[in-house]
Amino acid sequence: MYFTDEEHFKGLNGYVIDGIWYPRVTSIVNIKSKPALYRYYGGLDSFAEGESIKKISAGEGTLVHETSEKVLVGDDPTIDPAIAPAIDSLKKFIKESKIQVDAEWVEKKTVHFSERYAGTIDALALIDGKFGVLDIKTSQAIYRDYNLQTAAYFASLQETFRNLQTRWILRIDQIQKCFKCGATRRVKGGREKIRTPFMNGKNGGNGGVKACLASEHEWSGLQGDIELQEFPYWHDDFQAFLGAKKLWEWENDYWLKKIGYI
Repeated sequence: MYFTDEEHFKGLNGYVIDGIWYPRVTSIVNIKSKPALYRYYGGLDSFAEGESIKKISAGEGTLVHETSEKVLVGDDPTIDPAIAPAIDSLKKFIKESKIQVDAEWVEKKTVHFSERYAGTIDALALIDGKFGVLDIKTSQAIYRDYNLQTAAYFASLQETFRNLQTRWILRIDQIQKCFKCGATRRVKGGREKIRTPFMNGKNGGNGGVKACLASEHEWSGLQGDIELQEFPYWHDDFQAFLGAKKLWEWENDYWLKKIGYI
């Protein structure tokens, strides 16, 4: 990425906390290669189309993210009709899972002073008697890369919360399902993606139901797609994060030297 000056670099890549600049966790983890994302963008017609989809998707994700955080702390926000299926499903899921979130630790900055980085956690939560870091995602799946981010948050909070036990990813999305074959349809950023059931055997797949042709699907209305996964073992993920941080520092050493970080 091109940076115009030191302040531009600092603003895009970190936080100033108590007068000291720290690189941001999300900037650090972005150094990792994302082959699946590259394949996705490789299938588009142009770079401009990719940038448009990314911008729209980011806006949609932010809307779900902000609304979800309000719901998690017990608020009753006005819900945009475009995301109502996801939020309605989230409300039901919270009641069933008995998720408790501390409003004072939602969108809260945290610093790891010895490793010199900072981040903003989505929430601290109590779920099934366990206390941990809760990170919200609006993706179509839970990816392993997310563990680098949550491990960094977990490590930075240990001194403050000695009873911190675990990490969760809460995925909040919405999809349509085909009544005939069970395929799912997801529209994000203005782009449609259809996933058909796994096929095996001559007619196999989804309990022997044959996948529809593209023109044959009969779609349901939008419905929420909520998933919660726990990741209690964080040490290896944290070491991987520190490796990514080292690589990020190497990649950006010119600017980091200019601002006195290294």
